[in-house]
Amino acid sequence: MASFQCDSVLLDIEGTTSSISFVYDVMFPYVREHVDSFLAKNWSEPAFQECLPLLSSDLGQPSVERWLVGEPAQQQEAVHRAVIDLMDADVKATGLKKIQGLVWKDGFESGEIVSHLFDDVAPAMRQWHENGIEIRIYSSGSVGAQLLFFGNTREGDLLPLICGHYDTQVGGKREASSYQEIASDAHVSPGSVLFVSDVTAELEAAKAAGMQTCLSLRPGNEPVHTDVFESIRSFSELVLSRPGL
Repeated sequence: MASFQCDSVLLDIEGTTSSISFVYDVMFPYVREHVDSFLAKNWSEPAFQECLPLLSSDLGQPSVERWLVGEPAQQQEAVHRAVIDLMDADVKATGLKKIQGLVWKDGFESGEIVSHLFDDVAPAMRQWHENGIEIRIYSSGSVGAQLLFFGNTREGDLLPLICGHYDTQVGGKREASSYQEIASDAHVSPGSVLFVSDVTAELEAAKAAGMQTCLSLRPGNEPVHTDVFESIRSFSELVLSRPGL
């Protein structure tokens, strides 16, 4: 068991609430398979067009206009290639994540994708919520993708349990300033927040920002050898209480 006194908990997704294999074996392949048809169908849609400046920045391009030249078919091919190349390189890029989120939206809405959660996650989240502990999510996946993910789980819609969502637009997950910004946005002190993640570099950044931290050891995660952080293999091992109660 790992006991913490906190007013809120900040959760990673991959390797913490959901298996890494679900993301890499289901969600990412879905984008690879459907991005071409998505671009053809949604090229002129404002929600997609808003992604292009971010994607051009991800690629180090000076502007969308200087990057995307030629006929629409050529432009779509350039975006398709950029999405696949960034995914191949496992780049945590804001524009890429937003486009992935739009493609996943089609999959969730059609029922082709249903989010995987570890069995202990939904019961724990419901209990924390009932006990007045605020729940927030911080993932490299876009906020849009997070909303889809937690709104379409095999345990139903968990969004009513969550107070806030954060992605790389708030900053990198290995930067202490990102966690300070999240605490500021949530109007809480960093010390009242417990951050749970499977990545020690993220935990180190959160700790440097003043947050409490806990290491998630889930099946399929990369082995971690450290005694710096308290660790859990299930949310059922987390004993959370609010200060003064």
